[in-house]
Amino acid sequence: MAARGLLRRALSVLMSLRFAYLAVLRVFGWLALLARSDRAKDAEILILRHQVAVLQRQVKTPRLSWADRAVLAALARLLPGSQLRQMHLIVSPRTLMRWHTDLVRRHWTCPRRAPWRPQTVPAIRALVLEMARDNPGWGYRRIHGELAGLGRKVAPSTVWQILKDAGIDPAPRRSGQSWRAFLDAQAKTILAADFFHVDTVLLRRLYVLFVIEHGTRRVHLAGITAHPAGEWVTQQARNLMMNLEDHAGSFKFLIRDRDAKFTGAFDTVLTAAGMRIIKTPVRAPRANAIAERWIASARRECLDRMLITGCDLSSASTPITTTVTGRTGHCSRSRPTGVRIQPLSGQMSVSCARTGSAA
Repeated sequence: MAARGLLRRALSVLMSLRFAYLAVLRVFGWLALLARSDRAKDAEILILRHQVAVLQRQVKTPRLSWADRAVLAALARLLPGSQLRQMHLIVSPRTLMRWHTDLVRRHWTCPRRAPWRPQTVPAIRALVLEMARDNPGWGYRRIHGELAGLGRKVAPSTVWQILKDAGIDPAPRRSGQSWRAFLDAQAKTILAADFFHVDTVLLRRLYVLFVIEHGTRRVHLAGITAHPAGEWVTQQARNLMMNLEDHAGSFKFLIRDRDAKFTGAFDTVLTAAGMRIIKTPVRAPRANAIAERWIASARRECLDRMLITGCDLSSASTPITTTVTGRTGHCSRSRPTGVRIQPLSGQMSVSCARTGSAA
């Protein structure tokens, strides 16, 4: 309040000085006209009228300051109304009269105080936030009652506004489970399976099957084959259940796409272990975003930076197998979050037969 009052006074002083300067300037100009002949005055008036007419054709709405309006309004009072209507002014006579009326109203109007509430003391604000964090079950009414018991006079609406500005939810929502905790608890029970392909130098396409845990981001590389038949994919599901052992009972859902390589036998193996199969919508890779993100990371940081030359899948030490397993080992050592990425222990299946024979 004090700062705004000082600013308003400073602006008033500046406007008053500018108005006084323009008024004195016009008075000296009027005195200078006394020494000139009537012929020269008439010629100057005609020239000025013509200039005003030219400006009116080019400038539609001239901008005038407060001091300019005051000077024009004061000088217009010296002329009779009939002559004022005949003059070519940049404003209409009605506008001049309105400006003069505004000057009179502003002169006799007392400044009004801004209708706002005083700010809350920072100590009370900090006390309200501390009570809300230490007592999740307290609403703003309870906090207001506790403040009244401590001798702090604060309205209940003020307590509510403090909590709202700080982003603190009402008491029932504040004491419940957060979205982060809820999603973390659900993620521990979710698996996601997907394929990605690798093209060799000889343009032979190889398919890699992997399964990723949502909770820990642990990746299980199931196998690599050139012909991902349904029997081969089903065998990899059995290998996955053997690798998980007792840990398999903690997973309740498996997310996969609608690829025909995932047959009914594949779903049966997982359903027998107590999992529910969730199929993503058609052409919706974002529905299996965690698996898609790992594929993008494997391509961007590893597979897109080298050429796979070997295409003999009869051995587990083929270039593609070495590359993928080396990538998983690198991720396992370098990830700061401790997420483990590893192939199925002793069960990495590399197949070259059409039906998918494990090697």
